[in-house]
Amino acid sequence: MQLFVNDLTVIDFSYCCPLRGIVGESWIVDVLLDGSLNEMSMVLDFAVVKKQIKAIIDDAVDHKLLLPMSNKMIECTDSTENQDHEFVDVYTERADYFLQSPKCAFAKIAAEEINITSVTEHLTDIILRELPTNVQGLTLTLRPENIPGDYYHYTHGLKLHDGNCQRIAHGHRSKITFFINDERSADLEHFWCQRWEDIYIASEDDRVAKADIQLSEQAKAKLTEEHQYFAYTAPQGRFDIAVDKNVLEVVDCDSTVELLADYIARQINKPKPGQTIKVIAYEGVGKGAIASA
Repeated sequence: MQLFVNDLTVIDFSYCCPLRGIVGESWIVDVLLDGSLNEMSMVLDFAVVKKQIKAIIDDAVDHKLLLPMSNKMIECTDSTENQDHEFVDVYTERADYFLQSPKCAFAKIAAEEINITSVTEHLTDIILRELPTNVQGLTLTLRPENIPGDYYHYTHGLKLHDGNCQRIAHGHRSKITFFINDERSADLEHFWCQRWEDIYIASEDDRVAKADIQLSEQAKAKLTEEHQYFAYTAPQGRFDIAVDKNVLEVVDCDSTVELLADYIARQINKPKPGQTIKVIAYEGVGKGAIASA
C-alpha cells in the first residue's frame, strides 16, 4: 500500500557550490510512503505525515547552509569564540566566504556536491529512522518551482527574527514581477534577476569593522581587500560572515521581503520620478510582498 502527500513543505536554504559560490535555493517536497496497514488501517496518519515528517525535514535542512563535506572547498572547525558555534570557510571559483554561526545553522551532507540527489539521500536516511516499523519505504521528491520567466537566488539573514530566518546564510530561489504605470516590465524583471543572481544581500546596519569580525585563524589569514564584514547577535547566537564584494549587495534596510520589495521600488523610482511602480517580490515559493512607489 502507498500513501502520498504532494506539496508537503517548501525548504528554503542556501548551499555551497564550487562554481557559483553560496547559492540560495527553494525546493518543494513531495512524499510517498510504502508500507502495510497499521491497527488504524492506515500506512500512516496524514496528521503525522504533515506534522512529524515536515518537522524532521525542516530541522534537517530548512533555513540552513548546506555543506558538501566530501568537497575540499569546505573547512569546518569549532569556534574558539563561542560555545556550540562553528567556523566554516568556503573556497569557490567565484568567491571565498568565511562564517561563524551556531552549529544548528549548518547542515553537513556526506557528498561531493549539493544537489537534489544528495539532499534526497540525506533526508531519506534521517526520516526512515523516525518512522514506525510498518512503513517499509519512503520516496522523497524534491523539485524547484516551475518558473517560466526570470528568477534569482539570494542568501541573507535576519537578525531580528525569532525563528530560523535569523541564520546569516540561508536563502531562497525567487521570482519577481514589475508593473510600471500598470504595464508589466519584463526588462526590469530580467535586469534584477541578473543583478541578484547568486547574490548575498546584507544590511548596512550589520556591517562591522575587520577588527571586530569573529572568524577562524585560517580565514583571517586569507581575507582580501575585496571582503566586507557583517555580524550580529540573535536569539540563537552570534553570526559572522565575510563576503567578497563581487557577490554582495548591501541594502539600506533589513532584508525582509517587505523591505527588499520597497528597496527595489525606490531604486527604480530614482532615475524616473513621477512614474507609478509596483513590485511583487517573492521569498521562495508562493509567498512575498508588494511595494509601490
